[in-house]
Amino acid sequence: MALQPLRAFSVGAQASLSTEKVTDDSSNKTPQSTVTCVYQTHVAGYWRNVTITWGKNLMNSISLNLIINSLEGETSYSFKLDLKPWHFWSKRGSKGFELEGSNIEIHWDLRSAKFIGTCPEPAGDYYVAVVCDEEIVLLLGNYKNKVYKRTKAKPTLVEAVLVSKKENVFAKKSFATRAKFDEKKQQEHDIIIESSTSGLKDPEMWISIDGLVMVHVKNLQWKFRGNQVVTVNKQPVQIFWDVHDWLFNGEGGGGSNNGNGSGGSSQGLFTFKPGAPDLEEDDGGDSPHGNSDVSDGTYFSTKSNNGASSDFCLLLFAWKIE
Repeated sequence: MALQPLRAFSVGAQASLSTEKVTDDSSNKTPQSTVTCVYQTHVAGYWRNVTITWGKNLMNSISLNLIINSLEGETSYSFKLDLKPWHFWSKRGSKGFELEGSNIEIHWDLRSAKFIGTCPEPAGDYYVAVVCDEEIVLLLGNYKNKVYKRTKAKPTLVEAVLVSKKENVFAKKSFATRAKFDEKKQQEHDIIIESSTSGLKDPEMWISIDGLVMVHVKNLQWKFRGNQVVTVNKQPVQIFWDVHDWLFNGEGGGGSNNGNGSGGSSQGLFTFKPGAPDLEEDDGGDSPHGNSDVSDGTYFSTKSNNGASSDFCLLLFAWKIE
């Protein structure tokens, strides 16, 4: 059955639901920090991708964009909520629509949401829920009891799976984010990337997880691309980086004209992938686990400890501001 377009609706100037083409958030003209999470969720009888994007602009206004689509991506449904600091009433509400004969409801309460630093994604004291036919198919935040009390809906039998997380972060030297490397555990890990790319000394970079330096790259001008496998809570995590534009911005196609319109900023790309690497060619060398030396930049395919593929991946676009 073909998906039917939805009628657009709005609440004042703060919330709207409409059908629109999905675009990459990195193409925005105005620099803003964004966090985009993609979940595989069972909605209206099918597995679909539900994309949640949190944004924060220079005026500290928070936006929430929620998209429901089929795995084939044929049609998208977009719900956008703009949370102005001076508009308290729009931080709690709900909206409903119909999708292939199923009743879909979106509920949110961000009145007490806590934020850490410049990250636009709430760290706690909130909820965002997607309800399909009186079943909560996606639930974000830690106010679970409030969601069940308000919606009168039951928990889903098939929980949503976080497939990927992508962030755009703007800073001068230090970039921070959070990620869960094991969906079965509630613990989130603090990730901090720091660099020293100016001065008389050779450029260096440090990647810390939960306060421990896991990766230290010296002579960054020669090792601006690479990867390393570290161990976090006895679990291997692959880390890839490409910070070419940090060092050579403006020399042979740097990062200032790559389409994000951010002016005097250069982009570094970091990937965090849980699971041990599967080397395409076994050279019989030492195991890459632990804080090993920086590799030569060979990229690995990924498998988890039990041999099954690991789906989750964190992509961090670190924009260094002049």
